[in-house]
Amino acid sequence: MDSPSPHADSGPPTGAKPYTSLFTAGVRRTIFFGLVFTINLVAGIWLFDLYDRLGLHKAHGLILGLFLLLNGLLTLGTMHAFIGVWDFIRGRRRAICITDLAKSQTGPLTQKHVVVMPVYNEDIVKVCGRVEAIYRSIEAAGQLDAFDFYILSDTTDLNCWVEEEVAWTNMCRRLDGFGKIYYRRRRKNENRKAGNIGDFVRNWGGHYEAMVVLDADSLMDGGDIVKLARTMELYPRLGILQTPPKLIRGGSVFTRMQQFAMRLYGPLFIRGLNYWQLNSGSYWGHNAIIRVRPFSEFCELPALPGREPFGGRILSHDFVEAALMVREGWEVWLAWDIVGTYEEAPPTLVDHLKRDRRWCQGNLQHMWLVFARKFPLPSRVHLFMGIMAYLGSPLWFLFLLFGTYVAWDRHKSGLSDLPVVSRFVEWLDKLATWVSQWPSLQPVSTELRHLRDLALKMAPNDQALILMGLVVVMLFLPKILALIGAVLHGPTRRSFGGAIPLILGVFMEMVLSMFMAPAIMIAHTFMILGMVMGASVSWGNQTRETDGTGWGEAVSVHGPAFIAGVAWTALALWIGPSFALWMSPILIGMLLSIPMSVLTSRVRYGQALKSKKLFSIPEEISPPEIMTLADQAQAAVDAALTAKAPGREGVIAAVVDPYVNGVHVSLLDASDPDEDHAELAEKMLKEGAAALKKDELANILYHGPSVLAMHRAVWSRPFDALHSSWGKAVESYRIRTEPDAV
Repeated sequence: MDSPSPHADSGPPTGAKPYTSLFTAGVRRTIFFGLVFTINLVAGIWLFDLYDRLGLHKAHGLILGLFLLLNGLLTLGTMHAFIGVWDFIRGRRRAICITDLAKSQTGPLTQKHVVVMPVYNEDIVKVCGRVEAIYRSIEAAGQLDAFDFYILSDTTDLNCWVEEEVAWTNMCRRLDGFGKIYYRRRRKNENRKAGNIGDFVRNWGGHYEAMVVLDADSLMDGGDIVKLARTMELYPRLGILQTPPKLIRGGSVFTRMQQFAMRLYGPLFIRGLNYWQLNSGSYWGHNAIIRVRPFSEFCELPALPGREPFGGRILSHDFVEAALMVREGWEVWLAWDIVGTYEEAPPTLVDHLKRDRRWCQGNLQHMWLVFARKFPLPSRVHLFMGIMAYLGSPLWFLFLLFGTYVAWDRHKSGLSDLPVVSRFVEWLDKLATWVSQWPSLQPVSTELRHLRDLALKMAPNDQALILMGLVVVMLFLPKILALIGAVLHGPTRRSFGGAIPLILGVFMEMVLSMFMAPAIMIAHTFMILGMVMGASVSWGNQTRETDGTGWGEAVSVHGPAFIAGVAWTALALWIGPSFALWMSPILIGMLLSIPMSVLTSRVRYGQALKSKKLFSIPEEISPPEIMTLADQAQAAVDAALTAKAPGREGVIAAVVDPYVNGVHVSLLDASDPDEDHAELAEKMLKEGAAALKKDELANILYHGPSVLAMHRAVWSRPFDALHSSWGKAVESYRIRTEPDAV
């Protein structure tokens, strides 16, 4: 489909010189994808030859097709790490890094920028702690005058709304930030987060050159934000500059394992990704700086044909916005060298899968856009990779299912596995004969015939082991390379707690990841089946903290994986011990999915690992200043001045608490009282807030005179004329003093 382009003549400045040439980009992409293609082709030929030796089966064509697709994805991911290692070895000077433009640049920023943090039913004390830390960090960098801040609330929980108002007010008082830090709440959160950002861009974006988009759990160093803004100012072709956020503050085994893996392996993959995408990068939705004008003009998301889950509003907006930006000639880069950029992860495997449900639907919607007109090839690759991140699971499931079917059919028919003449051997022989026509290539011909002789002696099991070895290398070698690099580099080794914790951590991460993968594969398969059946996802707030998954919840989420594991294990054992052994990593993962999910969700086990420095990350051993600032900001909150005091939280506080009431009423538009509001207020006073429907409660909370009138009533009427909740809230202010303490 074609996306709208209302202002096609508003591209980037034509006079600015591109940071990299088309030739450089072409060479790099040819090398990268050429390697991926060659490795996958060799692996495919090897598997076909193996099947040919054993005797072709009717299902082998499907298995081979699936293998080429899935192994191609595996190779694509692994090559990012391999190229990243190569780029790292070549050194910083020879690497391409867009933020080098801002190196050694000083002086005040010349344009106005804004930091925006969308929130949706979040713990606002922690959110404001992060905003305050970023504010102070930019202030310390000496560039506060160039930035404004917006908290963009889409909160639907009315208690959270009141808490947000009070927390924002308290933060502005501490920072003297009124007029610098703004709070805005949408009454209708249309189009989720994309609509939230879009609403800001339409109403206030024109005041700013660029906006730093964060998530509610994002944290960024002020100096790095200034560096991003300076790069944006110095390079006028730049549309989006994405940073690679690190995971922090993991408590459970699951999150600690995730943040350890991302922290240790991530830099290699990030360098590899930057190697080929260059100026046609992608946007990950947060911890990025975006030039407002082209974003406003070109990145309005089109509605997809049909209804959700596959049609309707685009759920995952970021990849599409980056593709629209690149399509119009603006450049999107990855700032791989930015280190002070952080986020938090879902605390358990179950919460991780709940978030995946949203991302799965959003990414699969991109199937409409992969072949959109005028999208550049790198943008199509990004969209395809996002789709396959979820579609890969049912394809792996089918691959294993077909493999089991072939094994079952052979066992049932009693066919032997006697090897026949390999087609690979025939190809090698023909190639050696062809090469021998050129005398200068005689050594090559000799080596090919030597390889043919070796292949002739090879048993099918050996050939299968070689293929499996290739897959294992693709899976684990990047991790081993990252481990070797970290152990050999003293500062890096010490930042992870030492060599022994590093080695043990990598070993544990590989084992746990291997056994969790089948449960994730089954869960993703069911997600996609549900979408095919028409089930769409709702917009729920993300769980950021919990002390573990209950056994009942684990059974409900992983029950299908466990049942499939039991049935599959029985079938594999019936086919034969050797087949069961080949399948054992998958089957064990399915059988252990429930206890694995529960045990890795426990914070106490995560803390036990932390005490041994296992799964430790540099930010945990030596917290950066921005994390310390955020902790201090949260600790500085006066509990008496929040809307979270016991007995008078949220809506109750907005009516009863003089300070909260004053904050809330002062943020509402002035309006006259009317009879409808008076009736609702009286009902609320006599029957309690719970007696009103949510829309009635929201309606009256938006009406300042009614909220003020209720505040006066709860403090002036006798308690027996009010609902008991108001009396209890007022009583919570009474200070009881012991007589002998006077």
